[in-house]
Amino acid sequence: MFKRSSYQLFLLLLTLTVVLAACASEPDDDASSNGDDAGTTSEGESGGDLIVATGSDAASLDPHTSSDVPSGNIQINIYETLVKFNEDMELEPLLAESWDAVEDNVWEFKLQEGVTFHDGSEFNAEVVKQNIERILDEELASPRRVLFDLIDEVVVVDEFTVQVVTEFPFAPLPAHFAHYASSILSPDIIEADFAAVEEGDQHGTYINENPVGTGIFEFGDWEPGTQIILNRNDDYWGDAAKVDTVTFKVVPEDLTRIAELETGESHIIDPVTPSDLAQVEERDGMEAYIRNAASISYLGFNMEKEPYDDLRVRQAIAMVIDKDLIIEGILEDTGEKAVGPINDTNFGYSDQVEGIERDPEKAKELLAEAGYEDGFETTIWTNDSRERMDIATMTQEELAQIGIDAEINVVEWGAYLDSTAAGEHDMFILGLSLGTGDADYPMHMLFHSENVGSTGNRTFMVDETFDEMLHEARIEQDEDARLQLYIDATNYLNEQVPMAFLYHPAHIMGHREEVQGFWADASGLYQLRDVTIQ
Repeated sequence: MFKRSSYQLFLLLLTLTVVLAACASEPDDDASSNGDDAGTTSEGESGGDLIVATGSDAASLDPHTSSDVPSGNIQINIYETLVKFNEDMELEPLLAESWDAVEDNVWEFKLQEGVTFHDGSEFNAEVVKQNIERILDEELASPRRVLFDLIDEVVVVDEFTVQVVTEFPFAPLPAHFAHYASSILSPDIIEADFAAVEEGDQHGTYINENPVGTGIFEFGDWEPGTQIILNRNDDYWGDAAKVDTVTFKVVPEDLTRIAELETGESHIIDPVTPSDLAQVEERDGMEAYIRNAASISYLGFNMEKEPYDDLRVRQAIAMVIDKDLIIEGILEDTGEKAVGPINDTNFGYSDQVEGIERDPEKAKELLAEAGYEDGFETTIWTNDSRERMDIATMTQEELAQIGIDAEINVVEWGAYLDSTAAGEHDMFILGLSLGTGDADYPMHMLFHSENVGSTGNRTFMVDETFDEMLHEARIEQDEDARLQLYIDATNYLNEQVPMAFLYHPAHIMGHREEVQGFWADASGLYQLRDVTIQ
């Protein structure tokens, strides 16, 4: 089913030459084959402890102050959002039973009645208002504020009706309320957290230790770096989960996770690296789960630094990268080449986009035109993800063909994010989860001038023309016209080349064959409500 390439051996030998600046277990960023086994029919009896072995621990259990997928995978089981995505990235009701644009810039949400939080407090429109206003609180400094910063006002119409007034018409707002960053927290823990801040604590500290939502599981215990235990919410307002408990066990080593799956010590493992996929597929009692991901992996350029302030240099580097080799030699044919920041999991994608074709000879000409006929010395930054280090090594070799001498700098995850946010890098390899199903979010995060730095724009692209293109797409209400605006925006990005769009990865996980009912959404978030263990 999947190709095996001799290029892997080449990559392994090259990787041994990389000097590591530091090491870390990487949480995926907030990083194709179709999941044929997605959403398998739930069979077997209820009960039991489901054990999920993950590569990284959660950073925080406060969804308003965190931005990593490992944290999100815990949060979506404790908390809920107003709406949700199904397997096909279509919006469905959750805490809101319906929503409608009652005016051009006003979305109205009708809320579920009879919902209570784990602590017994009531869910209603006032609670929704309180949560949204917390996310928008500048003192909180939420890394996800960008999702909601165009909200002007939240109006409580009645106990179970809330209106969200935006600065201007904004078609994708309901999709933003499907992102786990908009999870609804108990009003009591929000108040307790604010009280703790007045006593000197950091925002989110109390909530991180006392997470309370309306979700299918309740918080049980957390041993940082080891495991998190959640217990089934037997008073859940809808269809309750089937297993009694879920244990999220932190197992950073790839082969150790596979060994645990084989012995049955773990029921689900995530991730399975492409190079290890065959071990899961070929062993008895184990099955691979693969689905296309709403995610982009890219090689970014620091446009504030020479020589990356020169368009011709950026174009040359983008032209020399062999995406086919990445897909075949590193990803084992489990991803898809990227021609822009989004794939078909997101509104705004189109096959009309004109991608950058590989052309090493043209790349040499562009470098010569820019005054770098003999090349230059530079660095490629990455964290210690196996895939990203392999891509850095491959890119290093390809750049050498056009005279660019690139040293690989591997940096610990937290320091990596801090350093790239501060603009210390030259080139860097990173990714973004496309969690709203709409091009507005990733394009603003990655490229809008207001988001330069830690918010997401680590290429330091500042372009008034592009900012205006995004604004026009935001306010356009006609779907066809809006799609064309995103096609134009993507083509513009390929002209300006703030980054080389590499690939959209597949989510690859493994599970025991006795696990039924498991699936993950396009953001890689585990859907555990219907899971049973035969």
